[in-house]
Amino acid sequence: MTKGRNTTFDERVEIVQYCIAHNHNYRETAEKHQISYQQARNYTIKYESDGVEALNDSRGKRKSKEQMNELEKLRAENKILRAEKERAEMEVSFLKKLEEIERRRY
Repeated sequence: MTKGRNTTFDERVEIVQYCIAHNHNYRETAEKHQISYQQARNYTIKYESDGVEALNDSRGKRKSKEQMNELEKLRAENKILRAEKERAEMEVSFLKKLEEIERRRY
């Protein structure tokens, strides 16, 4: 069983074309392109359901501020503020525990 590997967009397109041309033979496609069976199958299914754009790997990519609409900007700002608030609350909690430990010590 071949372990999956990272592929580029062009490689994914080529893999899908080969797989479809060879009657959806995922095993043969996986062996030829040195990818896992599951990758060959997933790429083909994504292509057939959503087209060539579905083969783009957009994991971990965020929109720039220019691309965001007003609601998305507000949500991002809200998320940042919540994280800052949570950090401040943890800091206060830590300091209270530290004071309590120091009081017990003496």
